[in-house]
Amino acid sequence: MSIATTPATPYYAVIFTSLLSEPNSAYGDMADAMVALAAQQPGFLGIESARESVGITVSYWEGLEAIAAWKKNAAHLVAQQRGRENWYAAYRVRICRVEREYGL
Repeated sequence: MSIATTPATPYYAVIFTSLLSEPNSAYGDMADAMVALAAQQPGFLGIESARESVGITVSYWEGLEAIAAWKKNAAHLVAQQRGRENWYAAYRVRICRVEREYGL
């Protein structure tokens, strides 16, 4: 994975932070499938993810409408339910408007 290439600001970021109750291959497979599916959604800009003791995934979107549509995607709804029932000890979703960006 690399650092996502994003357009000129403003755009939106969805920060998903999680603690797994029990990591397993089914979780990893579902996460990979959701990344592939998100990349096909209108308004998707990119994604970055890291997991150690706390998992953090940041997805980037053109606007709030695109984020709302992704949240309601049928396959994503199934993944959300399985996550709550089987994989997550805790999680938080934060939606932010990106106003500035800089870096190398």
